[in-house]
Amino acid sequence: MNKEISQFLSERIAANDFPSAVYLVAEKGEIVYQDALGYAVVEPELIPARLDTIYDLASLTKPLVTGLLTAQQLEDGELELGSKIGEEHIVFRNSAVAELTVQELATHTSGLPAWRPFYLLARSASPIDLGTMIRMLEIRKPGTIVEYSDLNFLALSILIEEGQPDLEFELGVANELGLNRTCFNPLQKGFERIEIAASELGNEYEKQTCVEQGYLQPPATAGETDRSLVFRDHQIWGDVHDGNAYFMDGVAGHAGLFSTAPEVFKIALQFLPQHSQLLKPGTCELFRKNFTEGMNEDRSFAFQLASSEGSTAGTNMSPESFGHNGFTGTSLWIDPVNDRIFILLTNRTHHHPLPFVNINSVRRRFHDLAIEGLDRRR
Repeated sequence: MNKEISQFLSERIAANDFPSAVYLVAEKGEIVYQDALGYAVVEPELIPARLDTIYDLASLTKPLVTGLLTAQQLEDGELELGSKIGEEHIVFRNSAVAELTVQELATHTSGLPAWRPFYLLARSASPIDLGTMIRMLEIRKPGTIVEYSDLNFLALSILIEEGQPDLEFELGVANELGLNRTCFNPLQKGFERIEIAASELGNEYEKQTCVEQGYLQPPATAGETDRSLVFRDHQIWGDVHDGNAYFMDGVAGHAGLFSTAPEVFKIALQFLPQHSQLLKPGTCELFRKNFTEGMNEDRSFAFQLASSEGSTAGTNMSPESFGHNGFTGTSLWIDPVNDRIFILLTNRTHHHPLPFVNINSVRRRFHDLAIEGLDRRR
């Protein structure tokens, strides 16, 4: 552990930013600092966080699953950065999105909107129905502006794995790396709830968002089904928090992966050429390359770069560092220049009324403290 980091995160737990935190800091492929703090579950019972507690990684699924699997297909020649999705999958043909490329999806420059509640709009969660919903969306100025969007990685997952990347991830990543506590739908894989950090009580956040954006209205007639019934009202614990991923039976290209800090570390190593068992060094360059120079945000393949204004990397990480945050309170940053990995897993949506705390300042301070500690060791 690192005393300064643990003390800082304990203070943020006491301030009710989140009930638990597990962190891991590594350098040159070796774990240097790690600790587990607070309670992974507060209600309906108190369960302390452990180093092997399983967290809902939320949007870390984007780079760790969809980004990694897409990079493997690029390396194998099955796709190219310039591959047009309308030519790669029939569901996107003859539509406005047909000309979008793999690169535009992976760098969030497609012009697709940030989010849509498909669980209220689509007939089913099949790749055909979801792809049809995406192809009907209006896009704006592809390739000119970064607009972070779940839909980019939903589309990518339809392209590479028919929207169900879990089997390929299990076979091509989890089994290869010896991951035993990383999966989609952990309850269905035999894990017990007491091993998993809990999330929000119900889906009140997404429900409020749907009301604010006009997607949720009272039933038009007395006999019509009340669409608000799709929202869970129980303690979300072991099921994915994200509504669209839950609609997709827990498996999606943008959210749904559960894991522990030590196993996120094993996956993170795959993005560094000196450690990767799954990708060639040339492919790893995709994750540190700035594909969006001159735009409003610096993006590499599936990641944000530390050179982006307002990134959560902190003040001392190299500009080529790349990382990603997750809505549930998770984050991963990788510094390829100094061969360092920073993982922070929290469950900020648990046991907390709306609005949830924005923990970006916590992430930045965590990274700064970690780097100070690593630099002192030199």
